Amino acid sequence: MKNRDTAAGPHLCTPPFTETLPAPVFCRTEHMPAHARYAPMRHPWGEFVYSFSGVTEVKAGAQHYLVPPQQGVWIAPQTEHTGLNHQQTVYCSVYVSLALCAALPAQSCVVLVSPLLRAILTHLRTLPDAADSPERTRLLRVLVDQLAGCATAGSYIPHSADPELDAVLQALREQPADNRSLAQLAAAFHFSERTLMRRCQRELGMSLTEWRQRLRVVRALPRLCAGHSVEAVALDLGYATSSAFIAMFHRLTGSSPARFVARTQ
Repeated sequence: MKNRDTAAGPHLCTPPFTETLPAPVFCRTEHMPAHARYAPMRHPWGEFVYSFSGVTEVKAGAQHYLVPPQQGVWIAPQTEHTGLNHQQTVYCSVYVSLALCAALPAQSCVVLVSPLLRAILTHLRTLPDAADSPERTRLLRVLVDQLAGCATAGSYIPHSADPELDAVLQALREQPADNRSLAQLAAAFHFSERTLMRRCQRELGMSLTEWRQRLRVVRALPRLCAGHSVEAVALDLGYATSSAFIAMFHRLTGSSPARFVARTQ
């Protein structure tokens, strides 16, 4: 993905902990300005990142995760990672000591956030950040139990290590409104249509149509949250009508764009 940092450069952030945690489980909420990023880091504890608004973007190991607000990212202990965002966002990080990571995924992954886990994360925003608060400590232990029980996925928008397929994906990342058909893309990148279909299923676990629609949802969210109209976003993403965009958005998120944005804000 191309870096869209402003001419003044990105807003560089400093991680709060580098050697030890203040508690076995610690949660903090941060308001991130647009074009913010963390320098690459690695720590012996696990970290769960969840965005209350906007899109969560994390590079962890060889994976690049882009996830909407109904999902989060689990970063396994000792995984080099960095976080970044193009739009202003509010997110939280839950740090889990190594001793409590046994029931959590051994590899970094996307976490499908359950309604209960989302409610806990939302409630934690209202509590003081003090690590020794008894109520907060109890709730954080429940959070870890809930996190361990959530379904996981590789990535909402999977990447491919296949350089030929990744060239197709990169073209769509750069131009999400590209409406070329599968046959046209296959011809442009010297695939047969059948080969491109097989590569997508093998490398991405989904069709190219599904992957492209997920990309458009993720690209739409920051603009919708910033107040752009559904019609303007739909047209910019290559849809002839806003109703076609709304139908796709509802199929993938279970909500209309207006309701989804209202919920995340």
